[in-house]
This record gives sequence, structure tokens and C-alpha cells, in this order.
Amino acid sequence: MSINPLRTLVWGLALPIAGIGAASAIAHPHGSQASRAEAESPDWALAIHGGAGTIERANMTAEQDAAYRAALQAALDAGVAVLASGGSAMDAIEAVIVPMEDDPKFNAGRGAVFTWDGTNELDAAVMDGKTRAAGAVTGVKRIRNPIQLARAVMADGRHVFLSGQGAETFALEAGFAPTDASWFATKRRREALERMKADRLSALDVDHKFGTVGAVARDVAGNLAAGTSTGGLTGKRWGRIGDAPIIGAGTYADNRSCAVSATGAGEYFIRIGVAREICSRMRLAGEDAQTAADTVITEVGELGGDGGVIVLAPEGKGVFSINTAGMYRGRAASDGTSDVAIYGDE
Repeated sequence: MSINPLRTLVWGLALPIAGIGAASAIAHPHGSQASRAEAESPDWALAIHGGAGTIERANMTAEQDAAYRAALQAALDAGVAVLASGGSAMDAIEAVIVPMEDDPKFNAGRGAVFTWDGTNELDAAVMDGKTRAAGAVTGVKRIRNPIQLARAVMADGRHVFLSGQGAETFALEAGFAPTDASWFATKRRREALERMKADRLSALDVDHKFGTVGAVARDVAGNLAAGTSTGGLTGKRWGRIGDAPIIGAGTYADNRSCAVSATGAGEYFIRIGVAREICSRMRLAGEDAQTAADTVITEVGELGGDGGVIVLAPEGKGVFSINTAGMYRGRAASDGTSDVAIYGDE
């Protein structure tokens, strides 16, 4: 597998950062520099992603570029509306991810990739940074918005992670209406499976864009939340589960450190425990969000994996780190910041 150089960007932090070496210059959460940054930090903040991968200008038409930016902005605006009105970080996460699950441009909900057997199997997870309560589902086939089901599992509280038919039985008992499988299927994703089988490609060859969607938020009360939703990998078999619904791998939130949502080659993110590892480095080693994210994504690359993360600390704005050519992403904050981006050099 060919791994691209690590590409990073600090979104709105106090110091201009150009990469890993410079990123380490950000002040730790202690000392005078950190105190000034915290005093200037926005009341609320939000970062979102729609997947990372081989996303290059040369391969995108102007119409495709505009369509993805519009979809990202619409999802971002939905989350901003919640946070700006004093809503919770968890409500903002759901507000962002539901429209992305309904948008066939992303590999989550409608537009999810097909398994080897020609079905769409959906995964999602949420985590509350204040209580560290979490909910996750995997292998769901009939629930239109898996992120809402993951949140229902969290709210129920008896379990954290439900799978397959059990998750759907829980959903029906919780009042979710089943959705016909045809809602999730799209021609583009079916053609990707057919191409994979015909050309004997690997899932990573077909999925050069990891369309997983996710969001991290901080509300005016200072609470963090994270959520991630995905259809997984094209041609996945045997009930394969990626990192997105695994708490600590693709999704994690803890008010003491950070909130993380990941996208990429899930097997590697699981082995490293990417989301929890980033938060642990921030809480225990005193690293800033960018340094922690860069370090862990570098480790993913060293093992042979690719992808990226969005990270939000208890103060400041969102950062991202990728070792791919691009990531569909956006960020906003109460200081008026609002932008979306696609390519690694934006």
C-alpha cells in the first residue's frame, strides 16, 4: 500500500502551524500561553468530516467539488444551529450526521457501500464526553439513521454495543420504524462492488475514498461529544466490523482531553486504538490536539494504514490530521469561523 506524506492543518488555533515539527510548538494545556488561548477560545466549536482518501483536484470536476462543499456546509450549518442556540454537543452531533447519512454522496446510511453478498450493513457510534456514556451499533440493515439508533442505545444505558439482528430488535422496541433496504442502495455503490469482483480488486483499491462521516462538538457548557457513521468497506465479508462503531478506535469523547472521530482503513485504527490514543496523549502527556493527532496518524501510516481524524479539545477549535491526499471536512465556532475544505493543502 502506498502511503502519502502526513498532511495537517491547525484550524484556528493561536499559532500558525505548518506541519508536525511546528505543531509541537503549540502550548500545552498549562502555562501562560495556554491561559491566553483559553481566554480567547470560542464558547462552542464544531468539526465534521465526510471521509478521507485519494481526493485530489485533478480527479474532481467543478460540479463535484461544489456539490461536496454544499453538502458539507449544509451539515455544518445544521450543527451550528444547535450549538448557537445553546443546544448540547450531542444534539449537534446528531444534527450534523443525520443529513450526511441521508446524502448518497457519503458512505453512511443511504449511499453505503455493498457487502460481498450485495447488502448494505451500517455501523455507528456516539460518545458523551461529560459522562463517558456511549452507544454503538453494527451490521444494521433496516434503520435509516444509525447514528440515532446508537444514541438510543446510549440513552437506554443497559449496553454499549449492539450488533445485527439484536440491534434491529432493540430499534423496533425503541420505536424506530424499519426502512426498506432499497433506500440505502445506490447505483454507484453497486457498480463499485461489481468492479471489485470483476477485476479482483481489494476493498482498499475500490474504496480509495473512505466516505465515513463524523462530527465532534463542544457546547456552551463546555461538554464534548463525538459521533461516527459508516457503511464500511466495499465487499466486506463475514460480518466485518471496522473502527467507526468501536469506542476508542474510531470514536471517543472525554471532557478531560478531547473528542475524536476517525475515517480510514479501520483494521489499523482498531489495532492502535486511534481515538482513545489521541485523547490519552493529550490528557496524560500534556500534548496539544495537533501534536497528538499527528503522532498517532503517523503511527497508522507506519503500520501500512491510511485515513485521518478530526479532533476537538476542551478549548480552541477543531484540528485534523491525515496521511491521504484529502478529507471532506468543515469547522465552525462561536467566534464566526465557518468553512469547509476538501484537499490536503487547504
